[in-house]
Amino acid sequence: MMDTKGLKKKMKKKLPKKKPSLVKAVLDEAKRNEKKLAQKSGGCPTSKQAAGESDYIIDGSASVAPKDYIEKPSSTERAEAAFAWLIAPVSTQDFYKNYFEKKPFVVRHKDPSYYKHLLSTKQLDTVLRERDVHFEKNIDLTSYVNGKRETVLLEGRALPALVWQYYSEGCSVRLLNPQSYVEAVHTLCYTLAEHFSSFVGANVYLTPAGTQGFAPHWDDIDAFVLQLEGKKRWKVYEPRNEDEELPLVSSGNLDRDELVDPPIIETTLETGDLLYMPRGFIHEASSCEDDHSLHITISANQRNTWSDYLKILLPAALELATESNVEFRRTLPRNYLQNMGVMHSDLENKARQMFSEIASNLVQKLLKEAPFDPAADQMAVNYMHDSLPPVLNSSEKELTASHRARWNCETLNGNSSFDHVNPETEVCLISKNCVRVASEEESVFAYHIADNTSVYREREEPYKIEITPPEANVIEFLVSKYPAFVRLKDIPLEGSPEDVREIIHTLYFKNLLLAK
Repeated sequence: MMDTKGLKKKMKKKLPKKKPSLVKAVLDEAKRNEKKLAQKSGGCPTSKQAAGESDYIIDGSASVAPKDYIEKPSSTERAEAAFAWLIAPVSTQDFYKNYFEKKPFVVRHKDPSYYKHLLSTKQLDTVLRERDVHFEKNIDLTSYVNGKRETVLLEGRALPALVWQYYSEGCSVRLLNPQSYVEAVHTLCYTLAEHFSSFVGANVYLTPAGTQGFAPHWDDIDAFVLQLEGKKRWKVYEPRNEDEELPLVSSGNLDRDELVDPPIIETTLETGDLLYMPRGFIHEASSCEDDHSLHITISANQRNTWSDYLKILLPAALELATESNVEFRRTLPRNYLQNMGVMHSDLENKARQMFSEIASNLVQKLLKEAPFDPAADQMAVNYMHDSLPPVLNSSEKELTASHRARWNCETLNGNSSFDHVNPETEVCLISKNCVRVASEEESVFAYHIADNTSVYREREEPYKIEITPPEANVIEFLVSKYPAFVRLKDIPLEGSPEDVREIIHTLYFKNLLLAK
C-alpha cells in the first residue's frame, strides 16, 4: 500500500495557506490541452486496430434520442425512452438480439454534450465540499503502476483538499455511489431500473492525465461506460474460457501476462462516447497523456440471474416437498458411505446404481413442488429493498398527497387533504414497480419503495405494510391497470367499500398513489 505518512508530510509543505483550487487547475489544464489538440494529434497513442474491431464501433453522430425522458407520462415509457437514449443509435431490439450478454460495442456520438448533463468535475468537487462523503464507503483513491494496483488506506470524511492532493499525485478518484449525491444520476439509475426490473447503480471515475487507476479485471455487472470529460484509452478482451462467461462475481486484479489473446477492442473514448461491456469481458483503461478523464459507469443486472432465482426456489421447493412427501424423509441406505463419494466413484455396483436412481427420482419430484411464483415474489422484494427513491415528473408531483397545493390553512384547522377523494376520484400508482404484494408465512404484505433513501439498503429490511386479502386484491388491480387511472367506484370489491378506501388512503399518504 502507499506510504500515507510520507505523503502527508509532503502535503504539509505543498498545501497553500489559502483554500486550494486544484479543480480549477484541472479544468484550466483541460482547456489548454483542447487548444493544443486543435493544432496536433491527441496524446493517446494511435495503435494498430484490433482485427475485426470495426464490428464493435458504431457511428452515433446522427443520434437524436431526447434526454428529457423524465417528462414521459408513465414509468414504463420513461424507462424505455431512457434506455433508448442511453444506447442510441442502437435500438433496444438490436441490443437484446445482437449485443446483450454476447459482445461489447462502442458508440461514437461525436457530440461532447450527449451525456454532459449527468456530472462534471466541478460538480464532483461540490459533492466533496457539501456532502458527507467517506473513504471506503463512498470514495476511494487508487493507482496502477508497473503492473501493481494500489489503494490509499484512509478513513473518515473525504475532505476536498485531501482528495485533490492525492489526485495531483497521480491517484484516480472513484466515487462509488454518485446516485446518492447527484440528482441527474439518481434519475437515470432509477428510471433504468424500471427497464431492467433490477437495481441500477453507478460509479464515477476521475483519472489524472497519463495515468491508470485499476488493473485489468472483469465485472459482475453489465457496464455502460459514458465518457463525460476528456478521453480514455480502453482495451477490452473476450472471456478467456467458458467458465468466465457471465460471472456471478467480479475478478480480482489480473496480471497482463494472463491475457494471452489480444484485445478485441483497443480504442479511445472521447467526450460523449459510450462503451457497453457484458459481464465477464476483461478490460482496462488509462487516460491520455494530454488530458484527464471523467467517466461514469452505469451498472445493471448484478445478482439478477437464473442462478440467483434458483437459490431461492430450490430450498423452498425442498422444504415443501419434505413436508408433503414421506419419500424425502426416509433414511439414507446404511451402507451408502461404502459406495458413494469421490473415493468410490469408480465403483460399478447395484448399490451405487440404486442410490443414484432414488436421488434422481426425488429431484424430479422436488421440481413438482417448486413454488415458482413465491420465489419470483422474493426476487421482487429484493428489488424493492435495493431500489432508489422514486422519481416523479412535474405533472405527477402535483397529484401526490405531499404536493404543497394540497396543504393549506384548512388542513391546519383539522380538515383532511383526503376529503376530496370520493368514488369519482381517479387514481393510479406512481410507477409499475413501486409496490409488490407478497405472502410471508400466514400474513400478506405490500412491499414498497416510497420510504427508501438514496443509500443502498440503508435499512436491514425492506419497507412493508401488512394488508388484508381484499386490500391485496385492490393493489393487484391497480398494478394490472397501470399506467391508466381508474375511478374508485370501478375497483372490484371483494370486501367492503371501506376496505378499498382504507388501502387507497394508505397508498395515497405513502406517496405511492396519484389522485385526480
